Amino acid sequence: MTTADMWFDPRCPWAWNASRWLLEVERVREVRVRFHVMSLSLLNEGRDGLEEWYREWLKPGLGPVRVCVAAAQKCGPEVLRDLYTALGERIHHEGAPIGRELYVAALTEAGLPVDLADAADTTEHDAALLASHQAGLTPVGEDLGTPTIHVTGADGRVNAFFGPVVAPIPRGEDAGRLWDGVLLVSGTDGFFELKRGRTRRPIER
Repeated sequence: MTTADMWFDPRCPWAWNASRWLLEVERVREVRVRFHVMSLSLLNEGRDGLEEWYREWLKPGLGPVRVCVAAAQKCGPEVLRDLYTALGERIHHEGAPIGRELYVAALTEAGLPVDLADAADTTEHDAALLASHQAGLTPVGEDLGTPTIHVTGADGRVNAFFGPVVAPIPRGEDAGRLWDGVLLVSGTDGFFELKRGRTRRPIER
């Protein structure tokens, strides 16, 4: 069984697409997905040259990741799968605003204590957040962000990379073929980048 560890920020639409793709991959390949938290707010803290719209978008970003980290610490990291789904459906498909109402609704759906929503406004779990953030991003380098995925094969070797950045979400065997291709190129020694301009929005409403 191959393990795919994905680091996500709940608000990133490209990470959302990649996470839903990975869940499709589970259905057609011998892969088990595990989720971990990183933060685009932490990643961009103190950076110059950010576009104003993106700087504004980042402002409420710590709340959702703090709630996720608090849930993982209190209830175990496996709860992130359902909590991320509950948050992501509301954020990316329902346009829910970031705030306590969102956290309570998602925690309730995931069967988790609603008082975990309090973590959004405290620094209690920030050390754990930073540790998770660094664990995901350090192996890929250059502060690339999310989606970041680490693939651990049956031989124990780890293949870490940023991406894929994809829309719409591949389903069924299309997801499997993309998985096969991503492993092929990312596992090639000395391979660093393959990119083209984006012509689609990540989430279509």
